[in-house]
Amino acid sequence: MKHKDLMRNVKRGLILPYKNELDLPASVQKNLPQHAQKIYLEAFNNAWNEYKNPEDRIGDASREETAHKVAWSAVKKSYEKTEKSGMWKEKT
Repeated sequence: MKHKDLMRNVKRGLILPYKNELDLPASVQKNLPQHAQKIYLEAFNNAWNEYKNPEDRIGDASREETAHKVAWSAVKKSYEKTEKSGMWKEKT
């Protein structure tokens, strides 16, 4: 299922945002190591549930936008993007 079709079904309440790493956006799958993808998935799904109500979000951010921001923030706690290669690596 394509990402935009997946998110359309999620918004309708038909399914959870991401069941596994294969459901993540292609850019996340392509750029993040496997463990970082798991962090992203869990953080996104938790934020999706936590920020269901618009009044719980900052400004006029959508539920999806907020969940992606939370997910990237969670990844950045454990991973960093190297300047030289542009690859994500676990922080030491």
